[in-house]
Amino acid sequence: MSVLFELAFGLALGFSLTVPPGPMNALIASRSTRAYRGGLLTGLGAMSADGILGAAVYALQSAVDLTSIVRYVYVLGCGVMAFLAYRLLARPAPAEVAEPGGLATYSTALAIGLSNPFQILWWLTAGLAFAYLGGLVLLAGLFGAIAVWVVVFPWAMARGVRRYPGLARAVTWVSGLLMLGFAVYFAYLAAHPG
Repeated sequence: MSVLFELAFGLALGFSLTVPPGPMNALIASRSTRAYRGGLLTGLGAMSADGILGAAVYALQSAVDLTSIVRYVYVLGCGVMAFLAYRLLARPAPAEVAEPGGLATYSTALAIGLSNPFQILWWLTAGLAFAYLGGLVLLAGLFGAIAVWVVVFPWAMARGVRRYPGLARAVTWVSGLLMLGFAVYFAYLAAHPG
């Protein structure tokens, strides 16, 4: 593989992990309605989870048996998403909620990232394929794409909320309903793993 191809492939893989709507993007959006810093720290926590999951997949490569753990991944994901949906939908308007500390925001996102079925399964499928391809340039492209998304997405959300303050509550509700939808979907997948 040429260096440019490896870099482009890594970038494409990174954006395939970060850009699609999912539980983590919903959480980043919700946290960004209060402050850019909260959205950024949430994204950095998610990125750290990707680093840990990527390292684990790379270290285990041939030892990973997806079929034996997939149901448990979905059950764990269902519980986490249901809890997050409850927290988002039951809380007051974003302006009335105090911004959690930086370490709490980061570590919560890290824990969610490590239990997010989409992130885990991405790493056990596309990420596992990536591990076989290897290459530091490919790895740099992958995490470069994640870093770009982690900085740009919360910035765009925070800027949009500053310009249109009513957007904050809408983003929080949509994020909460997305989390609830993912909880139901993960429960369904846990009951029907095949």
